[in-house]
Amino acid sequence: MKWIYGKQDWKTFERGQENCYLMTNGLGGYSSLTMTGSAARNDHAFLMACTKAPNNRYNMIHRLAECLEIKQQVHTLSSQEFADRSCENGCQYLTEFVYEDTSVWRFLINGVEIEKEAALKQGENTAVVCYRVTNRSRSDARLTVTPFYQFAPKGEGEELNGTFRHSACMVENGHMRLYYMTNGCVKEIPETVEQYYYSYDVCDGRKSTGRAAACHQISLDVKRGGSSILAVLFSVEKDYAKEQNQSAVEMAEAVIQEMKEERKKLELRSGLRDETARFLVKSAHQFVSRRESTGGKTILAGFPFFEDWGRDTMIALPGVCLAARQYEDARSILRTFARYERHGLMPNLFPEGKSEPRYNTADAALLFIDCVWLYYKASADRTFIEEMYPVMERIIGCYQKGTDYEIRMDDDGLITAGSGLDQVTWMDVRVNDILPTPRHGKPVEINAYWYNALRIMGECARLLQKDPSAYEKTAVKTKEAFTDKFWMEEYHCLKDVISGTGADVQIRCNQIWAVSLPFTMLDKEKERQIVDTVFEKLYTPYGLRTLDKEDPEFQPVYGGEVLKRDLAYHQGTVWTYPLGAYYLAYLKVNGYSGGAKAYVRRQMEVLENALREGCIGQFPEIYDGENPVSSKGCFAQAWSTGELLRVYEALEREENFR
Repeated sequence: MKWIYGKQDWKTFERGQENCYLMTNGLGGYSSLTMTGSAARNDHAFLMACTKAPNNRYNMIHRLAECLEIKQQVHTLSSQEFADRSCENGCQYLTEFVYEDTSVWRFLINGVEIEKEAALKQGENTAVVCYRVTNRSRSDARLTVTPFYQFAPKGEGEELNGTFRHSACMVENGHMRLYYMTNGCVKEIPETVEQYYYSYDVCDGRKSTGRAAACHQISLDVKRGGSSILAVLFSVEKDYAKEQNQSAVEMAEAVIQEMKEERKKLELRSGLRDETARFLVKSAHQFVSRRESTGGKTILAGFPFFEDWGRDTMIALPGVCLAARQYEDARSILRTFARYERHGLMPNLFPEGKSEPRYNTADAALLFIDCVWLYYKASADRTFIEEMYPVMERIIGCYQKGTDYEIRMDDDGLITAGSGLDQVTWMDVRVNDILPTPRHGKPVEINAYWYNALRIMGECARLLQKDPSAYEKTAVKTKEAFTDKFWMEEYHCLKDVISGTGADVQIRCNQIWAVSLPFTMLDKEKERQIVDTVFEKLYTPYGLRTLDKEDPEFQPVYGGEVLKRDLAYHQGTVWTYPLGAYYLAYLKVNGYSGGAKAYVRRQMEVLENALREGCIGQFPEIYDGENPVSSKGCFAQAWSTGELLRVYEALEREENFR
């Protein structure tokens, strides 16, 4: 699938900044700018390096300024908004932006065509760019590229750290160094500092401005009637200029080709036929990263803001890894979490530097058990079940006896969790002493995960020729209490939590997991009613609302300063990732019939449009609750992309989801 944009998509400068691309390097580093090549956020960068995977990120090259000189007239190709609100408007010459496996821009100026292609090398903090220039004019032309550097931690480019020093094929600032290799003509220039305005940070109350500096330029002369290529490789770790076996053009083109081939392999390995699904396989893999502190793989929750979190990883893994048939990645991730299990809990945040892991999540450990089971169902790898079984046993035992954060099984077999200011479900916002969505007590999805985990343990015990009766007995008790205490006949759906407060009867999307999991507790009619109620009260084509619009606490818009944003975060804001569970639940209650699958396919057609908006080829974190038209929050979210990829897989490989 190829995403093509033309001049109609940047009729105005503002429209040209609406969409961005994302390329990642498997270390937590990335390249992301708007489709017109501008930095519209503090976190945009041509090269965001990660010096310790996956979270020590540095904005090395913020943007590339480009111009073309013909007949002593200088035409600016690059686009950028500055702090004084002036604009560099090179998109007037931009005829096309294409994103498939790499990012490609095409410019046309007075008979000179320029194709710019960028890529990242996997497993390295290395970015390359090739400018393929065809001069069909009757004059000589000169292309000049000026890299603007920050060398600052991600999001902290407001003040630059001292002077940038340029020497042969290297730029230094403080303790940081960036190597580059090029076939162009390099010219040192006096340090030039630019200050930018970030329109996509302003709307969220984030830092509105930032800076970057240039200290050299790279140029290429192209004779009239001729053609040539300007290539530049930038690398944090490796001085490519010392490798004399290949030219800069050959090496840059090799990186571009390697990226295309690796992404093609992902498509083929998935075995999926649907074109959108195959592209989502590649999008999903962008979240997989190495984690240096554990020596294994992890899943980054979202770009550009988030790191790797236990809950997000366990929700994203079935789609990101299993639907894509990336079983080796799945094993590595699950083994990493298994090593860090403590008191029956999985880390919500991994150790970083001197920091200890944090375990403030009631769902990650139960979802870990679900992921192990889904991995087995996809791969038939019985030995992995045997390897993980002791960890899963500890999880169940600790939940029964009681563990940290007031997580424990009550006398009725249901799980209660959370107290004080500790938020331990995914609706976990806390603003100082304010809990916008308090869910202490017995949350509906935690208990759905609990029953599912108990049933999985029974199945695993049988596989390993162990006694399953203890798990099955507890599961029966849990089911009886759940069906008795959560069902609300008058609303045709489930309570959100059992806490003795008004929050209990709020209609929220959390109940959908009580239908979509492998093992569920309700009869078919109740499950059908839940799916219909969720559709009536919470469904939008881009995600599920987190709260019924008729609830007095419903917040229609997400945005503004931190407090305003957080108060709306789970109070009606549309989240994309629960949409995956909704579609899986719909297919289930309709028996995976041909009509049901055709209906879901029709419903999901509009998602191709969503993939064109925001971060190209990715699903976002959230939308406004009232009218979800523009993506917000993280422009690329792992669990959103992963969960919807599972639906595409279910439409093709239904037997894995029965």
